[in-house]
Amino acid sequence: MTVTTIELASEHTDAAPPSSKGGKRILMAAPRGYCAGVDRAVDAVEQALAHYGAPIYVRKEIVHNKYVVEALSKRGAIFVSETDEVPVGARVVFSAHGVSPAVHAEAAERRLDTIDATCPLVTKVHKQAVRFADKDYDIILVGHTGHEEVEGTQGEAPDHIQVVNGPHEVDQVEVRDPSKVVWISQTTLSVDETMETVRLLRERFPEMIDPPGEDICYATQNRQAAVKQIAPKVDLMIVVGSGNSSNSVRLKEVALEAGASAAHRVDFASEIDPSWFDGVETVGLTSGASVPEILVREVVERLAELGFDDVEEVRTTTEKISFSLPKNLRADLMAAQGAASGHKRREPAADHTC
Repeated sequence: MTVTTIELASEHTDAAPPSSKGGKRILMAAPRGYCAGVDRAVDAVEQALAHYGAPIYVRKEIVHNKYVVEALSKRGAIFVSETDEVPVGARVVFSAHGVSPAVHAEAAERRLDTIDATCPLVTKVHKQAVRFADKDYDIILVGHTGHEEVEGTQGEAPDHIQVVNGPHEVDQVEVRDPSKVVWISQTTLSVDETMETVRLLRERFPEMIDPPGEDICYATQNRQAAVKQIAPKVDLMIVVGSGNSSNSVRLKEVALEAGASAAHRVDFASEIDPSWFDGVETVGLTSGASVPEILVREVVERLAELGFDDVEEVRTTTEKISFSLPKNLRADLMAAQGAASGHKRREPAADHTC
C-alpha cells in the first residue's frame, strides 16, 4: 500500500485529485493525532516510570485515550480519580488537562512528589484567568461543564468565572459590570461554535474584551481545518479517538457540518462496521490530538481489507511545535545523566614504572 501526499493551504477548497487507481480510496487528514501537549504528557509518565520505577500515580487519565491509558497501566502507572487516593509521600503526575490550585494544595498537604504535565497552552489560559480576576473582571469561560480542563481553569478564580457551554446558554449569563467582561475558552472546542458563542456574547456585552491571544489550541484548529478540507469530498468520515476526548468528538461534528455524508468515531479498528461502507467510494480519516499513530495505521489496514487500498494524505499545514518535559522531572533526568557520565568506567592509566 502506498500513500500519496497532497499539500493544500488550509483555506484551499478545491477537490482533491481523483484516485490514480480509479477505485475506492482513503483521504487521510494531516495534521492528525498527537499534539505537542499530549506528546509531552505521555512522555512525562514514560520517563517517570523509567527513571523512578513503578508505581507512578496519575491523577485522572493522562490524556483522553483508552489505548494510551491501558498501555501505561501495563507499565506500572496507576490512574486515580482524586489526589486523596494517592498514598502519602508517593509520586503523582497531573494530567495534560491541568488542575486547580486546590488540587496542588491537597498534594502538598499529602507530601506528594508532583510532576505537573499540564499542557503549556492550558497553563496559559489559567494565567489569563488569574490576571483578569485580579483586575476584578467577570470572566466567561466558554467550555464544557465537567471537563477536567474547565474544572482546573475555573478553580483558578471560582468567584469570577462562569462557564458557558455554547450559544444556547448565552442568554443565561449575568455580569456585575458590562464594561468589565472578558471571555476565555477551553482549548479543545469547535472553532466555529466558539466563535458563534462569542458573537452572541458580544451582542449582549458590546464592551467584552478578547483574551490576549487565541485560547483554542493550535492543534485543535489545525485538525479541524484539515477535516474541513476533506469532508466535502468523502462519503464517510472516520475519526479515531475516545468518547471522552473533547477534540475527537468535535472532529466528528466538524466533519458532518463541513459536508461529510456520514461520520463515525472509533477507538479501535475492530469497531469498524462493514455495513457503513455500502455505496461508499471515498472515506475520510483523521484522529484526535490524543491518538497515537499506530491506531490510525490499524484503521488503514482494516479499510484495505474492505477494498480501500488507495491512500492519499491531504496535508494543510506542518506542525513543528514541541514542549519540554516538566521542569522537576527534566532536572532529575539531567542529574542522573550527569552522574552516569561521571561514573563511566575508565581504562587504567599506563604503568610507566617498569
